Amino acid sequence: MSSAPAKTNLLGLTQAELQAFVERMGEKPFRARQLMKWLYHRNVSDFDEMTDLAKSFRAKLKEVAEVRVPRILRTQVSADGTRKWLLAVESPEPQPPAPSPQPSFQAIEMVFIPEPDRGTLCISSQVGCAMDCTFCATAQQGFNRNLTTAEIVGQVWLANRELGFKPGARVITNIVFMGMGEPLANYRNVVPAAEIFMDDLGFDISRRRVTVSTSGLVPQMRRLAAETNCALAVSLHAPNDALRDELVPINRKHPIAELLDACWHYVEKQNARSITFEYVMLDGINDQPEHAYELVRLLKGKPAKLNLIPFNPFPQTRYRRSTPAAIERFRDILNSHGVIATTRRTRGDDIDAACGQLVGRVTNRTTVRLGSKLIGVAVQS
Repeated sequence: MSSAPAKTNLLGLTQAELQAFVERMGEKPFRARQLMKWLYHRNVSDFDEMTDLAKSFRAKLKEVAEVRVPRILRTQVSADGTRKWLLAVESPEPQPPAPSPQPSFQAIEMVFIPEPDRGTLCISSQVGCAMDCTFCATAQQGFNRNLTTAEIVGQVWLANRELGFKPGARVITNIVFMGMGEPLANYRNVVPAAEIFMDDLGFDISRRRVTVSTSGLVPQMRRLAAETNCALAVSLHAPNDALRDELVPINRKHPIAELLDACWHYVEKQNARSITFEYVMLDGINDQPEHAYELVRLLKGKPAKLNLIPFNPFPQTRYRRSTPAAIERFRDILNSHGVIATTRRTRGDDIDAACGQLVGRVTNRTTVRLGSKLIGVAVQS
């Protein structure tokens, strides 16, 4: 007995792909523009509500297409207004017949951080992470798979709905790929999602307000410079290779000199203002004055901004957060020597929504951890 073909999730299609989709249905290309406006400018998922589409076209859409977003498992709200969602995403692999001790889904986390002048949505790109950064809770969960473009875009669509979307009243002003996973290891799905975020018929967010973060996948950074135009953030966390090899294992493959060369190439290619470097502050590990002076030598005179992040603890970690005095001293050394450095205010730590604390639910781990083995990392290009 054959099953019905799966419907196409429209949230996974860029403008060009959606135009090709409607043309295959025998419709005019402008229908794609109409659909995008309903999906992203009005946050509508029910084809019957898309009233400027012909009834016959709506009927065909119901047969072959859908608008499907991740399912909310849990919502938590921090005392500071930060909101975190635990979202179920389907497993692409067949599940064993019930009863089974394994859940039939994976789970990711997404965080919204409200500020007086902006609203930042932190989204995930993978179920878990294989990069094995030792100070990150996500990395300790292992890795299952990459998210699809539709699952990435669906996070933003869903957050808009949950935050009380109203046409013309933007709540989400910034999108950052800083949730679970290494975005550039899921290149083929992250880049189309970013295109939809920046498309004026999509979410219409400025390229400077869509940020892709990476731990240092240099070949993908160089490809990104040629193929898209968004902000780039780099997880640095150490000023020398010996220490970064320990904290960020991808450094053993792409050391700091190679990483920085790719950063300055990105700035030149994209005419970007600067690269943001993330630097988690670990007590007695990377927060000493000598580390600050090493950073000065690396970054002075370069288009760089350093974002100092107080470490956010998680169970079984061996690290501690640097003291406020140590962070202030570190920042002052950098600033006094011409390197722009700011300290990120910790948000949502009472609900484990702060940087480095997202864990979701990762089952059926399929990829070796990078710290154990430098080959076999799932990099989808």
